[in-house]
Amino acid sequence: MKTEMAEEPKLSIKGVQLESRRNRNWFARYSITVIVVATFLILVGLLFFSIVPDEARDLLNILVGAYVAVLAKTTDYWFKEKEDPEIAEGARLHETENGN
Repeated sequence: MKTEMAEEPKLSIKGVQLESRRNRNWFARYSITVIVVATFLILVGLLFFSIVPDEARDLLNILVGAYVAVLAKTTDYWFKEKEDPEIAEGARLHETENGN
């Protein structure tokens, strides 16, 4: 029995470049997010689960407070509805290639 699979449409050079840029941007954004979250967890671990001198504890409190704002912006990026210029560029490219 032979099943037919739908062929994926071939991308133009601009489409391939756009997809490559999307992948690189996603990887960069994901990497930055992982670094921010890991740094925050390390700071919280130091603050609550290690013996730290009082002078350093004050600095850790300040750093944790600053990272709360960074985490808020990171969360906004991933979960807030926004216009993505790469999606708009992909739609324009699709329209020009298909003549719509």
